[in-house]
Amino acid sequence: MPVPKNRAAAFGATAALLALIVLSVAWEWWLAPLRPGGSALVLKAVPLLLALPGVWRHRLYTLQWASMLILLYFAEGIVRGWSDRGLSARLGWLETALTVVFFVCTLAYVAPFKRAAKRAAKENAKQNAEHVEGRAR
Repeated sequence: MPVPKNRAAAFGATAALLALIVLSVAWEWWLAPLRPGGSALVLKAVPLLLALPGVWRHRLYTLQWASMLILLYFAEGIVRGWSDRGLSARLGWLETALTVVFFVCTLAYVAPFKRAAKRAAKENAKQNAEHVEGRAR
C-alpha cells in the first residue's frame, strides 16, 4: 500500500529551511552581525545549504538528518534570544520559530513513512515465522 505524501508538510519544511538560510546570511552579514561589517558566523548557513537539495526533493534520509541538524539552530536561537539585545534578540526568536516550523513539518512528512515501514517489517516477520513453522511440520 503506497504511503500518502503530505505535500503541505514538505512545502512547509522547504519554506522554513529557505527562510532560515536567508535569515542566517542576512543576520550575520548586515542586519545585526557580531562585528561591524559582517561576521564569519555567516558560515553557519553552509550546513543548511547542504541540506537544501534533499529537502527540496523531499528525500526522507535528508529530512531525517536535517531534523537533527536543525536542533543546533534551535539552541542558538534560544541562547541569542535570551542573551542578545535589540534586533539580534528578535532575530534569535525568529530563528527559533523557523526551526520549530521546520522540525514539525519534517516530522509530519516523515511519520507516515516510518509507520508504513514498521507495518511492513511486522508483516514480513509474521510471514517468516509462518514459513518457518510450516517447514517444521
